[in-house]
Amino acid sequence: MRYCINCCIHLLPNDLHRQCFRCRGPDHNNQKCPVCKGENKIPLYTDSKQMKWLAVLEVRTDHCESWNGFFCLRKGKLCSLMFGLIVMTLVMVSYILTGAKHGLLLIPSPFHYGAFASNPSLMDNESLSDMKDHYQPSKMNISYVKDYPSIKLIIDTITSKIEFVTRQLPDLEELRKQEPHMFSVIPNKFLPNSKNPCWYEEYRGNTTTDPYATNSYALYSKRFRIVFDYLRKVFWNHLYHYKGKHYRLRCLPHFYIIGQPKCGTTDLYDRLRLHPEVRFSASKEPHWWTRKRFGIIRLRDGFHDRYPVEDYLDLFDLAAHQIQSVLQSEAVRERGKMNSIIIGEASASTMWDNNAWIFFYDNSTDGEPPFLIQDFIHAFQPNAKLIIMLRDPVERLYSDYLYFASANKSAEDFHEKVAESLQLFEGCVLDYSLRACVYNNTLNNAMPVRLQVGLYVVYLLDWLTVFNKEQILVLRLEDHASNMRYTMHKVFQFLDLGPLSEKQEALITKSPASNTRRPEDRSLGPMLPTTKAILRDFYRPFNTKLAQVLFDDAFLWKRT
Repeated sequence: MRYCINCCIHLLPNDLHRQCFRCRGPDHNNQKCPVCKGENKIPLYTDSKQMKWLAVLEVRTDHCESWNGFFCLRKGKLCSLMFGLIVMTLVMVSYILTGAKHGLLLIPSPFHYGAFASNPSLMDNESLSDMKDHYQPSKMNISYVKDYPSIKLIIDTITSKIEFVTRQLPDLEELRKQEPHMFSVIPNKFLPNSKNPCWYEEYRGNTTTDPYATNSYALYSKRFRIVFDYLRKVFWNHLYHYKGKHYRLRCLPHFYIIGQPKCGTTDLYDRLRLHPEVRFSASKEPHWWTRKRFGIIRLRDGFHDRYPVEDYLDLFDLAAHQIQSVLQSEAVRERGKMNSIIIGEASASTMWDNNAWIFFYDNSTDGEPPFLIQDFIHAFQPNAKLIIMLRDPVERLYSDYLYFASANKSAEDFHEKVAESLQLFEGCVLDYSLRACVYNNTLNNAMPVRLQVGLYVVYLLDWLTVFNKEQILVLRLEDHASNMRYTMHKVFQFLDLGPLSEKQEALITKSPASNTRRPEDRSLGPMLPTTKAILRDFYRPFNTKLAQVLFDDAFLWKRT
């Protein structure tokens, strides 16, 4: 395709424009052309490549060009200007339609204003060391302020559907039908001379048998392999021989730290394990009751082979060996003293994660799970003790987002994910009960942020249907951060632990905080004030009910 270089007219295939003496065809020669001969011309190219139109403009050093060529050049400039205006219009339309998201503007948004100082009284369990620090001021897009009225309508709808209804408990025979193998392994009575629930189990292997060869924790997790390598070496030294048979000591935890995530459970675990009478599982969070016994290794990977209860019990073998040494000591055998060592387990999913029920248990007609984790724990350990660490659910959710989000983290992104999650939750409560939505696997996987984890009272009420209130200790991260010595003493008293020396107590209460917030997450600053107001409204009725259940207004979190 060829164009007239002077008139900017498209040459037709039959080349009717060739006769124009001002136009140069492919055979044009400056020396022979009567127009161009002898003229000093400077060709000006817009780029190094041939363009489809207005590819080459000529700028003559003399101004004797005709008016026709002048208008051609002006026409080219006008076309370029129009093209640029169209592009800019498209960019602005795209900006408006996409809600002023970052990255679409060539210049900073003019809709940022002011600095909103935020001073939440609590940060994450991971921010225990910075409880007295203020957040850095943040800037907020005005468009998020406009979100509040519409999102408030969603929250009002959710609030109108809240109803705390006592669940119907399954009987023991129903539990046995669901988990017959578990009931065949764990006895209904434990050793009377041990504070911790333990029993002797006959071991039918021989000296060449690897007792941990099929343990799923050892097979799928590298961090467990070192532990099990050691256990293999000492296993035979801890077998109890009686009437020609071999017996191994098996133990379950005496207490469970059951929740919640990002509420300080790691810090509590790290301090409590320093007490001389406390032992823990080989890993802080085995997640057996909630995930591994259903074959869930990582939620994103789907289901694998289910971990049998024997694999879970193997995690307590190190502690069981120490308890066995105490049981075989002279003080216990001859003087009638009890073993005072107790074992703990600290999976922060135990309190709330019942997402797998729908895949393994028959669905109930109203969409609620027929069996919960606590039903099985209570069936085996009706005297178990439970510790719960909570924090302001608004701050917990933001901490949870910062910890688990992998990319594009920002206060604005968090706001959008909160709004989307609230819409999904509203859609569920319009059709189902509150409990059905809280334990709904599909909904929980669809929500971009885990709103449901902060509905503490829903889970607590379900645990209180099977356990007595005296068996559950509920703590606040805010109190733990401000007076660690006081909260640790409450835990020691609750577990009926022995006294400590001043040196031991100082080691437990004065050690640095565990699992602190990552520097890159801390630099993102606080959530937007509008997001905080939205979440305050959402969690308020649940916090009110929680404070009523616990007879403690501190769980209203009004000060934050």
